[in-house]
Amino acid sequence: MEQHAHTGDARHDAVSPSYLTALVANALHAHRSGQLEQAAPLYQEALAINPIHTEALHYYGVLQHQRRQHAAAADLLDHALQLEPTDAVCWSNRGLVAAALGRHEEARRCYWQALQLHANFPDARNNLGVTLQAQGDLEGAVHQYRQALVLNPSLVDAHLNLGTALTKLDRYDEALACYEQALSLDPNSADAHFNAGNAMTAKGDSAAAIVHFRRALELRPDFANAHVNLGSAVGKLGDYAEAEQHYRRAVALKPNPTNLVCVGGSLGAQGRLDEEEVFYRRALELDPHYVDAHQNLAWTLLKRGDYAQGWAEYAKRWRPHDYAAIAIEGVPEWHGEPLEGRTILLVGDQGFGDQLQFVRFASELAKLGATVDVCVREPLLPLTRGVAGVHRAWSSGKAEGRYDFWAPLMSVPSCIGTELSTVPADVPYLFADEAKVEMWRERVDKAAGSRRKIGLVWAGSPTFGNDRYRSMRFEDLAPLAKVEDVAWFSLQKGPSQAQLADTPNDAEPRDFTAELHDFSDTAALVMNLDLVIAVDTGVAHLTGALGKPVWVMLPANSDWRWLEHRSDSPWYPNARLFRQSVLGDWAPVVDSVAEALR
Repeated sequence: MEQHAHTGDARHDAVSPSYLTALVANALHAHRSGQLEQAAPLYQEALAINPIHTEALHYYGVLQHQRRQHAAAADLLDHALQLEPTDAVCWSNRGLVAAALGRHEEARRCYWQALQLHANFPDARNNLGVTLQAQGDLEGAVHQYRQALVLNPSLVDAHLNLGTALTKLDRYDEALACYEQALSLDPNSADAHFNAGNAMTAKGDSAAAIVHFRRALELRPDFANAHVNLGSAVGKLGDYAEAEQHYRRAVALKPNPTNLVCVGGSLGAQGRLDEEEVFYRRALELDPHYVDAHQNLAWTLLKRGDYAQGWAEYAKRWRPHDYAAIAIEGVPEWHGEPLEGRTILLVGDQGFGDQLQFVRFASELAKLGATVDVCVREPLLPLTRGVAGVHRAWSSGKAEGRYDFWAPLMSVPSCIGTELSTVPADVPYLFADEAKVEMWRERVDKAAGSRRKIGLVWAGSPTFGNDRYRSMRFEDLAPLAKVEDVAWFSLQKGPSQAQLADTPNDAEPRDFTAELHDFSDTAALVMNLDLVIAVDTGVAHLTGALGKPVWVMLPANSDWRWLEHRSDSPWYPNARLFRQSVLGDWAPVVDSVAEALR
């Protein structure tokens, strides 16, 4: 957000200018020209001659604010206001200094004072909007920005700030209109292009966002945040190598924890694990509590199989708002205290696959003497209720009864010290409803005859961060159709299911997915198959937990839970892993799967 400071107009006495008047005029001229180092000694000399020269006090204060010497600026402006309390411009600039010191309520009072003195003061309106926005009053900020633009439609900063507030209110089209107006006034505004890129990103249009971010960087090559956001935008489209370049440039300009973690993440996304760890550790040197660095470092360590360090880092992964969304009020979080005779609630976090993988730990805590309840997402409830050790499972609403502890489901391994050699891998630990299994049996057998019955999943949720690389298109599986003696069954849900519409009839798998309403329905169908072949999705975890054979096709930048280089999994003894060697190249993987089937 942009706030606007005044540097005033030079005052000249055309008849016989005094030395002091000329001195202040020259200081203001240099100041307005951006020559702060030339202006500063002129202000100082003027104040040495006349310590109560209000104009010199005022604008030397503004200069100190621009130098980020905000405390000194506050003293100078306060002195000026004591001498001239009706100077609306000085009050507005004093508000800028208060805001820079983080004193938003004080800033708000300064702007209101300026507006009491000069109601039609667009810069004060704009600055007040910035402060209201910083205090969380977005609607109030929008009102002030609009008022500023009524008074001065050409105030570019107000257009930008209005767009920022509207973006935060999820009113992206209105925000884009503001940025377009700003660009019509100043086509070379890097900030306007940057903000337009952010709005396009929020709308999900990465390609349009990239255009704006690139233009922002043409106009301002050292715009660190634009490098970061361009890196993120090209990364969403799968170009992690270019993302890395932009993140590295951002680190060179601003070596802060966020930018360091971005570099590490881009390296990890390219499968370069040995290189990414150093960036997370550098970020933690700068900020030992930086959550994203702990989380990414945890994933790196866990993928290497270093569970001792990995789980310890993973326990530090929480952002406050994420943690607050699942924390149980009035119940202490469990960190490994004795559980004999205690009642604990395990709360599912992350996605379906994560919860299917980690619900196994309910039985481990029951073995420690705990009564274990579990809260998971609705489609998982029927299966969760049948897990050994689960006393009660629910998905929404207030928990009934009293609990001694609660814990995020995925934090349990860090509390009990799970190592690779101690992963609880007794399968099955999920069980399909027998009546549903029987219901599917005749239909599946009739469709397959004597052929092998194999299920397919080729894509996950498109909202997953690495979905571009962990998912494939159905057409990529074409070599499997040449394998003889197989009846194929689609287990694919979501948008990618529509890809079957373009499949030739002789290659189209049987598709019963319209009848799969939750994971218990899918489990019953899986129990009638001989094998499931899937990318890294909830169905892969479901099949593994049911004890059925599952072959998982993994990208080169696979998720931490599948470790490195292995073709087996300590989590699912019935799993076989097929890995890419080149990111994005599924052909050798599918060929290997086809050969294994033959």
